[in-house]
Amino acid sequence: MRIKELEKCELCPRNCQVNRYEKLGFCGASNKIRLSYYSIHMWEEPVISGDNGSGTIFFSNCNLRCLFCQNKKISIDNYGKDITNKRFQEIVLELQDKKVHNINLVSPTIYVPQIIKSLDKIKNKIKIPIVYNTSSYENINTIKMLNGYVDIFLADLKYYDDKLGEKYSNCKDYFKYSSEAIEEMYNQVGKFEIEDGIMKRGLIVRILVIPGEVDDAIKIIDYLYSKYGDNIIISIMNQYTPIELYKYSNLNRKLSDEEYSLVVNHAYDLGIVNCFIQEGDTQETSFIPNFDISIL
Repeated sequence: MRIKELEKCELCPRNCQVNRYEKLGFCGASNKIRLSYYSIHMWEEPVISGDNGSGTIFFSNCNLRCLFCQNKKISIDNYGKDITNKRFQEIVLELQDKKVHNINLVSPTIYVPQIIKSLDKIKNKIKIPIVYNTSSYENINTIKMLNGYVDIFLADLKYYDDKLGEKYSNCKDYFKYSSEAIEEMYNQVGKFEIEDGIMKRGLIVRILVIPGEVDDAIKIIDYLYSKYGDNIIISIMNQYTPIELYKYSNLNRKLSDEEYSLVVNHAYDLGIVNCFIQEGDTQETSFIPNFDISIL
């Protein structure tokens, strides 16, 4: 059965309107689910990974395509394997059988209709939360489709200044769409719920601090705290790692300790308590998954 949303794709703000059964749009995705890997992942926020890990499913292709993406191999270079909806269902249940705390869908935006169709088939078998791990650059109607399917939204808020979105991610309207999407995510799941140290429901918003762009990260924090207060969790990340030589010099270095401290201290001074920060050496390529389609 054909999925109507794929016949004129408007899942993200690119609004390509292509028929994905016949051609590819900006993201490069067809009508098939395309994966690059799945695994038990221990390196998400502690309330997501816990002791047993997060059952992480990595989708191929991306509608945002940031210049500095660490997962360029799968987001831009199309590494992956097309699978059937049935195989996707098997992977979800296989990970659940391994006693993971949740099913973590990474960069799923462009596959939302197929994901929903698949989850409908196994909804009575899923006993753990579904995590939607996203760049947040998506149309609000795509998020509305997920109502009742997703328990936890793990959302990026990459840029406050749209000039940075255009510069680094080739989109002039990132904040408009991502902030609308995040508001709808919050409307669906409400204030976060944690039981025995594991998140069961709610919204985490991640801020990757980009070298040289501390002021923008601070503006994001101000926006989130003024709008959502203590009802969401903010995750301030220092793990930016250059993987090639970029045309912007600030992208060719790691974030300094001084830059990261400015952002973290600002959050502290605001009185934010529901906040994760990163310590130790997180700025290494060893944290990038070893994508492997042979297991698919």
